Amino acid sequence: MKEKLAYFLDSMPIVAILRGITPDKAIEVVDCLFDSGIQIVEVPLNSPNALDSIGLISEKFGKTMLVGAGTVLTAIQVREIADVGGQLIVSPCMKPEVIRAAANMEMVSLPGVSTPTEAFAALDEGASGLKAFPGEMLAPSVIKSWRTVLPLETKVLPVGGIDTNNMPEYWTAGANGFGIGGALYRSDKTLGDIRSDALEMVSLAETFIS
Repeated sequence: MKEKLAYFLDSMPIVAILRGITPDKAIEVVDCLFDSGIQIVEVPLNSPNALDSIGLISEKFGKTMLVGAGTVLTAIQVREIADVGGQLIVSPCMKPEVIRAAANMEMVSLPGVSTPTEAFAALDEGASGLKAFPGEMLAPSVIKSWRTVLPLETKVLPVGGIDTNNMPEYWTAGANGFGIGGALYRSDKTLGDIRSDALEMVSLAETFIS
């Protein structure tokens, strides 16, 4: 599944984190994000009725976007996400059973890691890429150091505190993408504001991959 992750990240290196989204808002928000150029979305499982939202998003966008869940902590949850059409498993920590379950079901897995030890352990378990989390604790200089030892093909995505102000520095340091939450989506934001922020981030990200 490393190839699938690479395909989407190489096209647009942004993962939209839709924490707190509800099923009645899921389609209109993802429509807005997709129209803006974003192709990867995750609904954290601690959002209201998260599996319902993932199912709705997957049904409409599953063939054109990489859709899945965040805050995944158990192998059972991996199965539940697969059952509603999700293809992406994102975790806040490195849990071998979650990575293995995702790999066995041919799903993309992005476990959260904060040290080189965790990073290599996650890759050994079959992780598709690495979520560098929390980003607030992992400055671009840390990512740059990781890049000197990680396999060249490893996709590293800082998550936490990422916005247009620090995206360029992380990219220069060797990040391959970004998980963006509150700077992109909050439940109190209007669709217009979501679209405006998404377009700004996409425009910046396009300068990295062009």
